[in-house]
Amino acid sequence: MTIDYRNLTQKIKQWGQELGFQQIGISDVDLSQHEAQLQRWLDAGYHGDMDWMARHGMMRARPAELHPGTVRVISARMDYLPPEAGFAHSLNQPDTAYISRYALGRDYHKLIRNRLKRLGQLIAQEVGAFGYRPFVDSAPILERPLAEKAGLGWTGKHSLLLNQQAGSWFFLGELLVDLPLPVDSPEENQCGKCVACMTSCPTQAIVAEGVVDARRCISYLTIEYDGVIPEEFREAIGNRVYGCDDCQLVCPFNRFSEVTKEADYHCRDSLRQQPLTTLYAWTEDAFLKNTEGSAIRRIGHNQWLRNLTIAMGNAPYSPEIIEALESREGENALLDVHIQWAKDKQLERCQQDTISVLPASTKRLIRIVEKGLPRDA
Repeated sequence: MTIDYRNLTQKIKQWGQELGFQQIGISDVDLSQHEAQLQRWLDAGYHGDMDWMARHGMMRARPAELHPGTVRVISARMDYLPPEAGFAHSLNQPDTAYISRYALGRDYHKLIRNRLKRLGQLIAQEVGAFGYRPFVDSAPILERPLAEKAGLGWTGKHSLLLNQQAGSWFFLGELLVDLPLPVDSPEENQCGKCVACMTSCPTQAIVAEGVVDARRCISYLTIEYDGVIPEEFREAIGNRVYGCDDCQLVCPFNRFSEVTKEADYHCRDSLRQQPLTTLYAWTEDAFLKNTEGSAIRRIGHNQWLRNLTIAMGNAPYSPEIIEALESREGENALLDVHIQWAKDKQLERCQQDTISVLPASTKRLIRIVEKGLPRDA
């Protein structure tokens, strides 16, 4: 059977829209220009304790080694900005838990993977059996460079993919295929001289344009890292108990983002602007129940409590917070280290009789957020 690949490509993009993706792009598999940069990043230790980043060597930049026969990558974009995200409210209330907005709803991995699998099935119905494999942040693959080659956006100075219409509030997924489809053209980088993301990072984790030292990144520290968080970063973490959105919140292109229509990404009531003490009181069973189907669940109850402990140390002085912290003393050594620090900070604040604990950088961030977010966000 002769396949009209140009016509097939148009159908693939239409099917993608029907499956709930906001954009589909296609690229070849040549990422050789990214290999040296990847190796420098790994050699510098910027991946921290994420050993899986280095485990597969340069396979990450060679999709055809990951799935033999691959000649094209179909990259898909799905927006996730939830309505009533409450960015400014959560940041402005240091005794309220701030959770990265991608994690407020259902875990995206399974949802997007199932949609990509369905896209593969639709292609197979059109052309017959062919080789394909879907990936969603689940394999050693450089998804952002692939998406950039596929025309879904450009890599911003915070290392995230930026799209002129959608900003950066979106997930990516890939379908590796053995079909020689026509490829799309990359977008021009439009960041210009803007360095808002770099200067606004609470821990200065963006060490060069497009280069993030994960060991300093709040998202890494609260999600990927399960050890004792260095003291130098604890105050900067503020009330961010799972991830951090600061570099995205200050990005001018996120003013153009649209609120997602995907109900699964809407905020759960159990996570919406909850007091720190409420979340801290969750037993492990309550944690597992309230985070079922959520990306948060994978960090486990103990790490969740560690993050909350730091946030409580950064909150205004409260006898209720002291009582909550003391109720967890002795549960395990990791938690005790952070509890002692948090109690000391609470007592310092009590002695200073200080109510406002928001650093100037966070206050500036809140002003930017209130001016620049989509109306429904």
